[in-house]
Amino acid sequence: MPRTSITVVPVSDEKAGPYGVTAGPDGAMWFTKVREGAIGRLGADGELTSYPLADREGGPAVIAPGPDGALWFTEYRGNRVGRIAVDGAVTSYERPDAGPYGIAPGPDGAVWFTEMNTDRICRITPDGEVTEFPVPVTGGFPSAIAADPAGGRLWFTLNQGNAVASIELSGEIRVHPLPTEAAGPVGLAAGPDGAMWFVEIMAGQVGRVDAEGNVTEFPLPGRAARPHAVVAGADGAMWFTEWGANRIGRVTVDGSRIESYGIPAGASEPHGIALGPDGTLWTALESGALGRVETAEEQ
Repeated sequence: MPRTSITVVPVSDEKAGPYGVTAGPDGAMWFTKVREGAIGRLGADGELTSYPLADREGGPAVIAPGPDGALWFTEYRGNRVGRIAVDGAVTSYERPDAGPYGIAPGPDGAVWFTEMNTDRICRITPDGEVTEFPVPVTGGFPSAIAADPAGGRLWFTLNQGNAVASIELSGEIRVHPLPTEAAGPVGLAAGPDGAMWFVEIMAGQVGRVDAEGNVTEFPLPGRAARPHAVVAGADGAMWFTEWGANRIGRVTVDGSRIESYGIPAGASEPHGIALGPDGTLWTALESGALGRVETAEEQ
């Protein structure tokens, strides 16, 4: 079992609500401030910068690197998809009444995002051209989205549809129901084992879906942990946030070992999690900080 330490790095006051986090092409960690309506940047040298958005009530949520050297993010309350260059210049694209949430680069040079309110998956090119694909589940609440490790398609969670689904670049969608009822799948990410991994916030489980759509679920030791986001670590395991338990979790890709590590700050509300450019994990703490998660093998 790796030796794990978590360092809390304040990046805002508790009213700002850091929510999503990702590594930028400039070697910095970029994050959203869901309650402040801003995008933050934490440089490798520790320099902190904040870029206010035009709509301070827009609710920037998930952020991801794009294929164009910029960062892309969703504003689920403001019904927009945004692009921020590494110099802080912001471009916004309106998505009326859509509630965009998850966003990720695709294998086709475009960015893909989910629309919770419209049951759609959308593709946006770097110049802002949008193509819409309807999801065949009404009220499914499409949430997180990520590219398949093999390329050629993306996967997304249906939080209220109790399923995970894949979408081909052509727009063809396949839905795979979860074995556990009312599991509430949220975050998902590609694993080093060629499968997609996801977390079930209502069921307190981590799940795995293979290329054929076969689903395996792994119950957490604390079923009330409310896991929220997941990412592949540099150690070949999957790491996830436990929003309801103030912890970061780790599961081996065979599901045989699950560990949790407490965050040294009370009620920090960990949400997004991402791998930094040096292999360090970072998590967004809604209490006003980023958590740096460092691991080392026991000697």
